[in-house]
Amino acid sequence: MDRRKFIRSGLILGSTAMTMKLRTFAGMAQNLKSSARMPALFLGHGSPMNALELNEFSLGWRKVGALLPVPSAILCISAHWETRGTFVTAMEHPKTIHDFGGFPKALYEVEYPAPGSPQLANETALAVTSSEVKPDKSWGLDHGAWSVIRHLYPDARIPVVQLSLDYTLTPKRHYELARELSVLRNKGILIIGSGNMVHNLRMLDWNKPDAGFDWADEADETFRKWIAERNHHALNTFSKGGRALELSVPTPEHFLPLLYILGMQEKTEEASFFNTKTIMGSISMTSVRIG
Repeated sequence: MDRRKFIRSGLILGSTAMTMKLRTFAGMAQNLKSSARMPALFLGHGSPMNALELNEFSLGWRKVGALLPVPSAILCISAHWETRGTFVTAMEHPKTIHDFGGFPKALYEVEYPAPGSPQLANETALAVTSSEVKPDKSWGLDHGAWSVIRHLYPDARIPVVQLSLDYTLTPKRHYELARELSVLRNKGILIIGSGNMVHNLRMLDWNKPDAGFDWADEADETFRKWIAERNHHALNTFSKGGRALELSVPTPEHFLPLLYILGMQEKTEEASFFNTKTIMGSISMTSVRIG
């Protein structure tokens, strides 16, 4: 989808509209079924082929999925849906998007027919009071979402909604949006960020299938250290972190889903890591569970 096709929209609501929105959300929140607070996940998704393959990474996702409480629905923030403004999928039956090229035919034949959830789309929009979140009925589930979720929940029965990445926002602003969305975790919603901490496709090295460049390993270790220390300020200002981080995050879209998950971390919640490995020289598969 061409992100320039989206019409510019104002991000800050007027005071009257914001008051009405807060009242509406408060009323809806009273009617929602209470649930134990769900964990939140950042999944390093890597190659689309991980959707088909049973390897150390997909098995890692399956292991984590088996330990999760069963969610009422899933909200996914994928690196592969960038827009001007923030949008949320609001259709009953989202299509499976094969947004890649040059892969085997079998990958294009994969369908993940999970239902959508207009209700969750509405709740997502109402949870964010500092900006406007608009409903979208043209996108669907891109491979950043379905390639990992199909390993967590292969029967595709749990409703899935996607939230777009507004490419006009700063990293800190994405993090702040996540703080507002965190309320959904109390309603049985599993929130997943799908990207890669280290993601530099221009520097891929096919001779390093199971290893990373020194700078990629350094960046991955730095990010994990900051996450463990709860140094969210450093993560929000990663562009100032030096040459290793500059090479590892040449563009922000694969890193931003991590900030959404960290923005939902409460003071009493620990972060744990899995799939901690850099591959192909310049891709980190490191994943994070909060809660």
